Amino acid sequence: MAEKADFEQEITIKSIRQSGDLKNKIISYLDDVIITQGSLVIRADMVQVLKKAGTNDDIYIAKGKPATFEQRLEDGTPIKLQADEITYQANEHTIIISGNARLSQEGSEVSGSKIIYNTLTERLEAESYSNDTVTTVLKPKTKAKE
Repeated sequence: MAEKADFEQEITIKSIRQSGDLKNKIISYLDDVIITQGSLVIRADMVQVLKKAGTNDDIYIAKGKPATFEQRLEDGTPIKLQADEITYQANEHTIIISGNARLSQEGSEVSGSKIIYNTLTERLEAESYSNDTVTTVLKPKTKAKE
C-alpha cells in the first residue's frame, strides 16, 4: 500500500506561471511544475487541474518530456512512474501514464504505451499499441553478504 498518510496531507503546487478558466473550472500550471502530497511528488512541464462540478474529485493531467510521479510505499520502498502524460485521480487513487510509459521499483521496471496504477492497492495494468510489446525487466534478488 502507498503511504496512507500521503492522502491525508494537503496538496502543494509550485510553478513558474499559472492561469485559470474559472467558468470551466480548469487551472493550468506551467513551467517547472512540482506537485507534492506527503511523499508523493509529480514533476512536469505543464499540469492542468480539472474540477468536477459538485465534487472534490480533481483530476490532474501532467505533461512533460517526461513527466514523473514518485511515491514512497508503506514499506518504505520508492516507486517511480514516468511518461509523456500522467493523469492522476487522487480520490480514486488511480494514475494513468501514457506515451513512453515506464514504472520502476527497486531496479525492476515495466514499460509500454500505457500503464494504469492504483496507489492504494498497488495493482497495475500495462498495454502497448500497434506492434509494440509490454516489457518487464525483473532485477534478481541479491544475497545478503555474510
